[in-house]
Amino acid sequence: MSRSALAAFCGTARNVLLYVRRDKMKDRKYEVNIDLANRTKKEMAESLRSDDARVLNTLGAFASLYDFSFPGYTDPVLVMKTEEPGSKQMLAFQHDKIEGICFDMIHHLINDCIVMGARPLIVQDAIICGKMEKEKIKRIVAAIAEACRNNECTLTGGETSEQPGILPEGTYILTSSIIGIVEKDAVIDGAKINTGHSIIGVESSGPHTNGYTMIRKVLGDSPVLDKRMINGKTFLETVLEPHRCYYTALKDLFPKKIISGLAHITGGGITENLNRILPGNLDAHIYLDKYRIPEVFKVIREVGQISDREMLRTFNMGIGLVAVTAEENAGRIMDHIKKEGFESYTIGEIKRGSQKVNTRGKLRW
Repeated sequence: MSRSALAAFCGTARNVLLYVRRDKMKDRKYEVNIDLANRTKKEMAESLRSDDARVLNTLGAFASLYDFSFPGYTDPVLVMKTEEPGSKQMLAFQHDKIEGICFDMIHHLINDCIVMGARPLIVQDAIICGKMEKEKIKRIVAAIAEACRNNECTLTGGETSEQPGILPEGTYILTSSIIGIVEKDAVIDGAKINTGHSIIGVESSGPHTNGYTMIRKVLGDSPVLDKRMINGKTFLETVLEPHRCYYTALKDLFPKKIISGLAHITGGGITENLNRILPGNLDAHIYLDKYRIPEVFKVIREVGQISDREMLRTFNMGIGLVAVTAEENAGRIMDHIKKEGFESYTIGEIKRGSQKVNTRGKLRW
């Protein structure tokens, strides 16, 4: 089916690829339902309608057109990233947490974009499945579009690829890409980090989208764990809490130019993410006893018998994002973040070194 087949998914271009494989043993085809694809398209159009005037084409297009004129920018730079929600999506689909995993994906994607100081603009998604289920596809696309709207960007199109005989029925693989924009002299890339700067940790909602291979193993080894209560929710509900997005908490700070570095804490933990923005002659010193560790990580550590070193490398441990700033600006930044609904606190400082993240002390369990 051509790209125009599901163009109405977001008011521009969306494609549904229908893979047909010939079974060599039985010499027959795995057929797909093109009529179902067309019905899905029609029912999805309303939830994906966009008021973004920069989107220039609507139905029937092979690709999306976006007006790239930004009068408020003198020297605009594009920021681009592709993301997928990892093995958490398997757990989410198994337990019908479809909307949550879509928010996971988009929030992770936006966070990776905004740590450069960028404003998110447009998103393209891809949904790959063994068999298209109309209601699930509608829920996926509607949730992706909502997550984008909540963070002032637009889902401009995408692709739905049905691959019978390649993927099992009921299997869904999600991915998406984003384009953001930032003024060239406002890029936040860590170059302005200096000795004495404070390191602020912004709270996460839990594991976010990292460590789920380990979480699934812990659940497999201890099946009753999924019902264990943590602060009024089951363990399963807690680990499926969506990835937190930090754009609304940070966007008004960008014009003030008081943030010298931002790091999204994902796979690899703080040591393998914060180092990516450090200048070559500086180190970050992180004081582990300052961490406010969410209960869910305590349960994972206890049940899985996991070392502190492995916990720190696998999970964010309650810090989803790190901001680096001159010491005199730290209080101002934390006050602003708190007004936007997020807790944050100082977890370290910058010293001379060789682009390493050094952890000091021990986690307080």
